[in-house]
Amino acid sequence: MSETALHKPSGEVALGAGFAATTMLLWAVLPFALAGALARVTPLTLTWARFVIASVALFAWLAARRELPELRKLAGGGWLLLALAVAGLAANYIAYLVGLQRTTPASAQVLIQLAQVLLTLGSLFVFGERFTRVQWAGFATLVVGLVTFSWAQLAQLASELDRYFSGVLLIVFASITWAGYGLAQKQLLVRLPSQALMLLLYAGCAVCFTPFAEPAQLAALDARGWGLVAFCGANTLLGYGALAAALAHWEASRVSALLAAGPLVTLAIASLAAGAVPAERLDATSWLGAACVVAGSIATSAGGRRA
Repeated sequence: MSETALHKPSGEVALGAGFAATTMLLWAVLPFALAGALARVTPLTLTWARFVIASVALFAWLAARRELPELRKLAGGGWLLLALAVAGLAANYIAYLVGLQRTTPASAQVLIQLAQVLLTLGSLFVFGERFTRVQWAGFATLVVGLVTFSWAQLAQLASELDRYFSGVLLIVFASITWAGYGLAQKQLLVRLPSQALMLLLYAGCAVCFTPFAEPAQLAALDARGWGLVAFCGANTLLGYGALAAALAHWEASRVSALLAAGPLVTLAIASLAAGAVPAERLDATSWLGAACVVAGSIATSAGGRRA
């Protein structure tokens, strides 16, 4: 069999790249909305609201199109994979939110890129994807960038080391659980269409957080607060919906590499909106680390074909 036959058609690749880019842009702006919403509601209540909004909206859409999930397709191990995916996604959401409270939006956005590294490594071992030399070089650059950025931030925030370090640990944990979720989701896409699968994931996570939510906090919100919560919920629906579609059309390692470009957008917003968002204390080393993350993600994503 020729090498070309081993790869997806160009249309499939374009769709995968487009959906992955959509997710990357949505997630790049999300930390700022989350930071604003967390000033008004608790992390557990906000997480519950995001999943409820996404579940209700997607259920209505799929019901109108008569494309609700066919649960019989989960027989033979599918339910276990679904439980693992729900647990990973739920743990990721709450750990990231609490970690975000202890760092800043741009810092959290760069550090969470560890999730893409872990998903990339997982896809290499679990799905048998293989890198070219250019892609290995890009992957190494991405890892160096993450380490450089993190150490530079720790040095700058020495006066808040305890608070910042706990935030870093939470975001690392969020990265690990997200990678596990991504690998389980990739397997589940063999059984269910992407949007049907996302409905089950959203609903499962909403059920997990229901006992801990405080709806009274939402009822007390003003128009701005409701706008922030609604945006976070819509971001969940569209961002993860696009991610599921990207994984259905493209290799998991390429998707994760493209998502790692998100910090560039987040850092740009933080710099342009100085005074309107939490301040970022970035020196030249921090910027260099962030640039390495972006450059490495691009090289890993576009660095040639692989089987």
